[in-house]
Amino acid sequence: MNLRSSDIQTMRKKVVALWREYVPYYRRNLAVAFPVMLTQLGAAIVGLADCIMVGHYSTTDLAAVSFANGVFFTFMVFTMGALMGITPLVGQAFVQRQDERVSSLLQNGLWFTLLLGGITTLLLAACVPLMPLMGQDPAVVEAAQPYMIMRILSLLPFLLFILQKQFLEGVGNTIVAMLVCLVLNLLNILLNWVFIFGHWGAEPMGAYGAGLASLIATALMPVAFIIAIAYKREWRHYLSLFSRKQNSRSLLRELATVGFPIGLQTTMETVLFTISFIMVGWISKEALAAHQVTNQVADFAFMLSLGVGSATTIRVSHQYGLGDRHAMRMAANASIHLVLLMNTLGAAMMIGLRHYIPYLFTDDPQVIQIAAELLIFAGLFQYADGLQCVGAGMLRGVTDVKVPMWITVITYVVIALPLGYALMFTAGMGTVGMWISFVVALTIAAVAFHWRFRKLRIEK
Repeated sequence: MNLRSSDIQTMRKKVVALWREYVPYYRRNLAVAFPVMLTQLGAAIVGLADCIMVGHYSTTDLAAVSFANGVFFTFMVFTMGALMGITPLVGQAFVQRQDERVSSLLQNGLWFTLLLGGITTLLLAACVPLMPLMGQDPAVVEAAQPYMIMRILSLLPFLLFILQKQFLEGVGNTIVAMLVCLVLNLLNILLNWVFIFGHWGAEPMGAYGAGLASLIATALMPVAFIIAIAYKREWRHYLSLFSRKQNSRSLLRELATVGFPIGLQTTMETVLFTISFIMVGWISKEALAAHQVTNQVADFAFMLSLGVGSATTIRVSHQYGLGDRHAMRMAANASIHLVLLMNTLGAAMMIGLRHYIPYLFTDDPQVIQIAAELLIFAGLFQYADGLQCVGAGMLRGVTDVKVPMWITVITYVVIALPLGYALMFTAGMGTVGMWISFVVALTIAAVAFHWRFRKLRIEK
């Protein structure tokens, strides 16, 4: 059916009107998201630098970093995810000008962090002697254990940094974390160069040197944040309200009620990737190194989605606290549009440059060949990963966390792991099978998160 010129003109006017309505939301979301993106990209760049430098040191050390980080992040991510519950709680209190509650959330959040950080440190320390039992190449395990110890020592300072970052995001500031990360991540990369290869009088340390560099840079992160918080009068005001009477078991329970489901949700994704590293390691160390290269590239791209997802939580929590349901949904929709655009660019780069990207990490021809094939699926994976990240951010903004937790458990553990194993070994697809299972699982999760947000009856 042919459209008349009047129909076309009407459609054009509707599109222009819709665009004009969304532009302010794009701007506000990007204003919050952009510093978070740079913060996350800074962390990803350090991960890339670790991979590139350690990969050029030796394939064994690259596999060791992959193996140790898989175990480390399995435990660490739960605690880090649990701290993410602080952002929507602080955000809702902040827009309602409840200064005492904001201060109390920060104070009790500190105790919450120290408690969870201490428990996680002990659990990780218990894993070190068990690493030889996980079916990896003995040479990989030998290099992985000292690196793992360095990572464990850096855990508590990193969690204190995350607490401060989530608090400031709750009050709408994402710039401080960006500046802290940019400066200290540059230091981390410089120290990598010194310790991994042995410059400026240092001995070449390989994977252990990468861990030592991370420890030094991470230890400075909370110190820099404390200086920043003390510098601004508005933030000092929250610190001045600290008192013994603000220590609250009920508030700790509230932090746990919101934070633990988020922690479990983020842990399920990490468990999926950790077990994937272990299973891929059963194939060969070259397959494991290629899997690490592909995961590192995908993780780098994911930092952009994570920035938009974090901004979504902040923007939705603020509009939810103000009771503006329309603005809340518009902010959520704007995040969907932004993440789809970013995912398209990321997927195009991964697939188009798949024969060149692996050379950044290694000279091993077998690793390069496997990684080039995996990058096709990593590109497709970007859409599912980005949309599930934004969907999770929407739900966290309204502190709806329990249902998303169960969605994650089902899709990442019940669906993805058995499917990945079957495709890898039963169907004989190798590492490609695992990446196909990633795409399937995260697509299901993304659809479920967005359906859940659209169906919520939000009365605030």
